[in-house]
This record gives sequence, C-alpha cells and structure tokens, in this order.
Amino acid sequence: MDTQNPSAPPCAQPRIPRGVTHINVRHTTRYTVIGNHLAQHRELSLTAIGLAAHIQSLPAEARVDIKTLAARFPEGETRIAAALRELEAHGYLTRTRERLPSGRVVTHTVSYNQPRGLRIPATRPSPEPRPASPPRSAPVPVRHAPEDPPKAARTPKPPLPVPHTPDLDGHRTATALLAGLHRDDPRLLLPEREVHRLAPAVTAWLERGAAPEAVRRTLTASLPREPLHHPAALLAHRLTELLPPPLPAAPVVLRPHPLQNCEGCDRAFRAPAPGRCRDCRPRVPAAA
Repeated sequence: MDTQNPSAPPCAQPRIPRGVTHINVRHTTRYTVIGNHLAQHRELSLTAIGLAAHIQSLPAEARVDIKTLAARFPEGETRIAAALRELEAHGYLTRTRERLPSGRVVTHTVSYNQPRGLRIPATRPSPEPRPASPPRSAPVPVRHAPEDPPKAARTPKPPLPVPHTPDLDGHRTATALLAGLHRDDPRLLLPEREVHRLAPAVTAWLERGAAPEAVRRTLTASLPREPLHHPAALLAHRLTELLPPPLPAAPVVLRPHPLQNCEGCDRAFRAPAPGRCRDCRPRVPAAA
C-alpha cells in the first residue's frame, strides 16, 4: 500500500476578485469624454456628477434649465437645483441671466469639461489590451484602425410658441383643452406638469385666431397606432411645427362724416357735428 506524502503542496485555490471587473469596449460614435476629476470627485454628490455628465453629452444650445431637466429625470426640481449649485460652486457650470431684444429674460449656461485652474497630475496612459494573436499557421492581416468620425451635432429643437400678450382666460381655456385630450384618446392622458408646460403654446394658437375645437382636432388627428411612450413630446412637436400664422392687421376704413342740416339755410352738408354750412359760417376778416 502506498503511503501518503504529507509534504505535498495543496491544490491551488481559484482567485476570487474582490472589486469591480471592467470589460471595456472602445466607442467610435456617440460618446462623451469625462475626466476622472469629475467622475471621482470627492465633494460632489452623485446627482451632481451624473447631471454634469449628462449636460456635457448634450449638443450646443440644448435647454438645461431646471424645469427641462426635471421633466427628463425623476429627481425633481429641488434636487436638480441643488446639483446645479454644486456644479457652479466647483467651477463646472456658470449661469448668467440675459435679456433678449424682445424683453424676455433667459438663463445662459456654460458647461466646462474641466474647471479653470484645476491642476491634473500628468500620468502615463495605460496601454490598451492587445487582442489575442491568431494561430501562426494563418496569415495575420494588417488593418489600420479607422479614425473616429466627428460627433454629429444634433439640431436643437425649436422652442415652444408663447403668446405675445398675457391672456388669463386663454390660458384657462388652453389648460382645460390639454387636460381633456384623453377623452379623444386615452393615451393622451397628460401629467399636470406637462399640461402647464404646454398651455402657453396652446394659448399662442388661440391668440392667432384658432378656435379651441380646431386646436383639439389638430392635436388628436391621425395619431400613430403604436404605443405612445411620450405623448407630451408628440403634442409639443405638433404645437410647434403646425403653428398658424398671425392674424393680419385689420384694414383701416375711412368713413365720411355724417350728414348735418345747416342751422342757417337748412341745407344738408357733411360734418362731424351739427352747425352751419360753409356758406353760412361767419367770415373771419383777414388780418391786415
């Protein structure tokens, strides 16, 4: 009988990773470069870091106000406003209020992918992992990696129309119209926030002479049969692209003065008020 060798080395145990394992795929289109100074910032909240990454991925002139961001994400206006203040405090955003020639005040936001004055230590880039070598029997093809195509800038969406003059009755009509669209199609049941966002655009239609019934037919006609995942976006597109032209100015009609009976000779003549005709008026002597 063979004797056991107590000095034999034990079987090697498999190594269990104790942290994250990265599986990286090189992006060639639709990507955004984010610095580790932002992704690993020790003083910013996760909400602020994610919001900064989202803003840096947007095209130029995209809307990044609090209401637009709150409509896009579930955090709500309070948390988004706090995150924007964090990014301003650490130099990733600047926001200035500007007045347009029309008198409307807008907020101009500038996003920095690297805050000014931030010192980043120089590090050597880590080499990319090499692909597995093919068998020696097969010829190795030589291919040149194509250059990354430039990121296509998306055309910003036109803003929703707004009325030129405030109209409380028109706003109430627009709000009731939007809130009742689900009677025509249950898929058009809008949340209250979207009703208030789209109401000024409907008011602009009413200001241009469109009847509420005509606006309702335009918004509900020929809806797609597939499920509507974003009904508010569909309505916003129709309110913007199908906006009717402004009403033409009413022509000025010059009407003649009414007929009057002369108090001197009882002859009819035209004048704005009763009195004497031209022949019966006292003649004023010319000045010497």
